[in-house]
Amino acid sequence: MLLVCLWFVFSIPAWGQGYSLLVLGDSLSAGYRMAAEQSWPTLLTRQPPLAGAPLTVINASVSGETSQGGLTRLPALLQSHSPDWVLVELGANDGLRGLPVNQTQANLAAIITQSQAAGAQVVLMQIRLPRNYGRRFIDRFEGIYPALAKQFQLPLMPFLLESLYDQPALLFEDGLHPRAEAQPQIAAQIADFLAPLLTANRSNGAS
Repeated sequence: MLLVCLWFVFSIPAWGQGYSLLVLGDSLSAGYRMAAEQSWPTLLTRQPPLAGAPLTVINASVSGETSQGGLTRLPALLQSHSPDWVLVELGANDGLRGLPVNQTQANLAAIITQSQAAGAQVVLMQIRLPRNYGRRFIDRFEGIYPALAKQFQLPLMPFLLESLYDQPALLFEDGLHPRAEAQPQIAAQIADFLAPLLTANRSNGAS
C-alpha cells in the first residue's frame, strides 16, 4: 500500500471561540486513491450539522498507518496543533496484519492518554475487520474499542464503513476502502455523531 501523508488543514469562518479537530487515522481517512479535497475530513464542516460551526479540521491521517505509527507521530502533532479534539481512527492495519491484539490496545491507550494529557478530548472510532479473519481473532480485536471507550469514558463512534456494506458500488474492488463517491455520506454520518459533542462542549464553556 502506497504511503501517502495528508497534512491538510480545512478551516471555515469562525464565530466566537473556535475548535480544532485532529483526525489521526489511516487510509480510510487519508483520501485513498483520491484527491485530498474529496476525502471525508475535508468535507466534514460542509455537512449541515456542522455548517457554520467554528471548527478547523486537521487531517493527519497516513495510508498504511498502524497504531504504533500513530503513537510515534502523535507528540509532534499535539505540539504543533494543540487540538481541542482528537478523533482516533486506527487499528485496521494492525488487524489486517495480524499484529498482537494486546499491543494494539496498549498503543491506542497510549494515544488516548497522551491526547488527554495535552488537553484534548478524544473520540474513538470502532474498527471492524473482514469476516474471514476468524471469529476468535475478530472478537478479541474488535473488543478493544468498547473496552477502551469504557476505560477512558470516551464517545465510541461507529465504524465509518458500516453504512456502506450494502452499497458495494461505493467501495473499491478490495472491499476495504471507500471510493470518492462515498465520502460525502461518510462525512455526513461523522458530522451527525460529532455535532452533539461539540455543542455540549460549547455549552460547558470549554475551549
